[in-house]
Amino acid sequence: MNLRLIALALLATTTAASAADLPARTYKAQIVSPAYNWSGFYVGAMGGYAWSDEVTVGITGIGTVTGASDALKGGFGGGTIGYNWQAPGSQFVFGLEADAARAGIQYSEVAPGVAVSTKIQAFGTVTGRAGFTLSNALIYGKAGYAWASNKVDATILGLSASDSQFHSGWAAGGGVEYGFAPNWSAKVEYLYADLGTQTYFGGLELGTTLHTVKGGINYRFGY
Repeated sequence: MNLRLIALALLATTTAASAADLPARTYKAQIVSPAYNWSGFYVGAMGGYAWSDEVTVGITGIGTVTGASDALKGGFGGGTIGYNWQAPGSQFVFGLEADAARAGIQYSEVAPGVAVSTKIQAFGTVTGRAGFTLSNALIYGKAGYAWASNKVDATILGLSASDSQFHSGWAAGGGVEYGFAPNWSAKVEYLYADLGTQTYFGGLELGTTLHTVKGGINYRFGY
């Protein structure tokens, strides 16, 4: 047998055995997605629907009656401004938000010789927000101050009168906001508001609570 062929065969066998003893190397592709940062000022537009579940009516010095009712209802639309703060690498987001809307949230009642209507013409909130992120989604809760401008019209035996009052109360709720572009996000939110009680016509006490569901879109600056 050719000695050269034997030497080459031995060399190949030794090389293969040495290679088999080496630890296997695996290569994994690392996909790094940029973190969505919620920090900064933002403005937006929003709109939705509101309905009542409790109405309080009373006469000053006599007493009040509280009843469950969803008769006060209607739509609204307006704007939002706010600020978020998120520490680098953190999933938690904190912020302040204010919104205001024109509204057509109303109720009317007609009886022989009597017609009464009430309409929330505008309302809004100033709240704190706190939430946590899941990828590009922000799940949050909020609570704070709520206000409303309400008007009552009454006609009794042909005599008409109207009175407008400013209501102050509180609101709490939560929602989900999703960042679909570096500067843009969309949200869906539920809010419960207690608008307190005000006195109309010098003696008619009126108060209400509202449920609101709204959607909105925000633009964030300085991303």
